[in-house]
Amino acid sequence: MQLSFDPSVEAFRAEFVDFLAEHLPSEAEAVQRSESSADVPEWARRWQRTLFDNGWLLPGNTPEFGGRNATLLQQYVYREELSRRRIYHSFNPQGVGIIAASILSFGTPAQQREWAVPILRAELTAALGMSEPGAGSDLAGLRTRAVRDGDHYVVDGQKVWTSGAHDADVLLTFVRTDPAAPKHRGISVLLIPTDTAGVTVRPFPSACAPDDLDFNEVYFEGVRVPVANRIGEENAGWSVANGSLGHERTLLWLSFADRLQDLLTDFRPRTALDNDAYARLVMDSYALRLLGSAALAKESRGEPDVPALSVLKVLGSEAVQAATEHALDTAGPDGLGHPRMTAPQNALNLDHFSSSWFERYLRSFSGTIAGGTSEIQRNIIAQRVLGLPRA
Repeated sequence: MQLSFDPSVEAFRAEFVDFLAEHLPSEAEAVQRSESSADVPEWARRWQRTLFDNGWLLPGNTPEFGGRNATLLQQYVYREELSRRRIYHSFNPQGVGIIAASILSFGTPAQQREWAVPILRAELTAALGMSEPGAGSDLAGLRTRAVRDGDHYVVDGQKVWTSGAHDADVLLTFVRTDPAAPKHRGISVLLIPTDTAGVTVRPFPSACAPDDLDFNEVYFEGVRVPVANRIGEENAGWSVANGSLGHERTLLWLSFADRLQDLLTDFRPRTALDNDAYARLVMDSYALRLLGSAALAKESRGEPDVPALSVLKVLGSEAVQAATEHALDTAGPDGLGHPRMTAPQNALNLDHFSSSWFERYLRSFSGTIAGGTSEIQRNIIAQRVLGLPRA
């Protein structure tokens, strides 16, 4: 299946291509590399501001928030042009794609000006404080508490797996403000600057390398947060959470389509069995784009099918994981060599997308976890797509 676009969409694409030709940072300019998902080198901050100021950071937004009121199909071709060049448009993806988007959806105009715009312009970076030691996929099980004290909340508790927290300026933090309420109904959302007294951030390495510091434990001990930093109404954080993940999931399948396309380029089969695996990779890639394009067409006609996005999430994330596992197996002992390159480095992309097969395989697991685990997605598919009973 191949999407066709009307002249207005193709004109939009051509305008963006011309913008990239004029403004794209050079490889020499992009020497400094990002060290975490909230570490944005100065050249990348300038590039993100250029995108924002010209309406190309998030084209679907209004101009005041870095966009140009683009239609869904225009946003698709925008992503397509970035993908062709392997360009990562922000090195603070959660800040731009989830946190700023959540503030724009649920925050006040003052909060949008104070927090969302600086994050979108890379003047601030942000991290997402959701998961806890006892509440990973089950967000409603969180225990970090915020007790109202006049015009402040006092926050105590712990978060974990908080990507980029040690480099972030602010955390979008989910806290329990009514412990007596049903667990989905007693949650609120606070913006907590990381330099606030009582906030302790401890990065820890991933399995990829001892110096791969993105994950963090974050501790809150008597942290005083102004009520003005609450996003949305008190105890209405569950709606913000669903909205936050909704921002992440809407076109999430495109990121998996990108990774599959990268694998089609980078993986070279050696044996007949490898050829079979490569053929599966081709079919998975085509199937994902087919189903994703159909969903995109439906949504552009005003017929969104939100549960069907779970099908795309499971197919895309697990296809990437299976393909990278086979690439690692095919490489044999050489695949475990680390650090090592498996694709030409692209200065405008994340380095781990071209790193060793060992690292690429390990990182594929994040796709089956972030944005809702495969297990959760299968529950959604069973109940809301297939209509199966809960028990």
